[in-house]
Amino acid sequence: MGRLGEWDRRGRQTTARARLTLLNVTYDWAEGGPRRVLAVGAHCDDIEIGCGGTMLRLADTHPGLEVCWIVLSAQAERGREARASAGAFLAGVERPTVMLEQFRDGFFPSLSRDIKEFFETVKARFAPDLVFTHYRHDLHQDHRLIAELTWNTFRNHLVLEYEVPKYDGDLGSPNFFVELSEETCRRKAALLIASFPSQRDRHWFTEDVFLSLSRLRGMEAHSSTRFAEAFYGRKVVM
Repeated sequence: MGRLGEWDRRGRQTTARARLTLLNVTYDWAEGGPRRVLAVGAHCDDIEIGCGGTMLRLADTHPGLEVCWIVLSAQAERGREARASAGAFLAGVERPTVMLEQFRDGFFPSLSRDIKEFFETVKARFAPDLVFTHYRHDLHQDHRLIAELTWNTFRNHLVLEYEVPKYDGDLGSPNFFVELSEETCRRKAALLIASFPSQRDRHWFTEDVFLSLSRLRGMEAHSSTRFAEAFYGRKVVM
């Protein structure tokens, strides 16, 4: 289970009118906070949609960050888009590693053994402080399997499960929020549209969808910037 750093008391609402108490937790980087981040996505745009804003914020604010960025189904044109997108989102990261794999889209459950073996090779090579992966109850079968294998492989880590909006309507009630500036959210949305031209004809792949979700999560988090990304933190030790 991941261990977070010290309490930031400035994040607590103390005005008489405020009924909502915010407990903001920050990493103490001087004491060995998360310097190594693993981001796992089943498909070529999943990481960017789910935690792209948080990755941009980390890259902008934490020099020396090491990131391992893994896309498990990245064939042909989609793979080329994924590599270019990862380069754009990780432009500020000092030590990025991008891994594009060739597992068949839509068939992950039948490939579970092979994907699990791949996860074990990653674990042997990279020891993350923080892991981003799919939401355990995502309605896409590939996403669910990756969430399961992430927890199965990285059992003593801080794991945050991200959300991907889709036609299925499986958005839930996340409990871990990362405050983001409006500029960062707009940058994320613009990079997504620019990086994945093959997806532009999809009715949900639009800047306003990505921005509206970050605005909604910002409202739920009572974000001072009005925007946020949301995650499921199933085991967090403070």
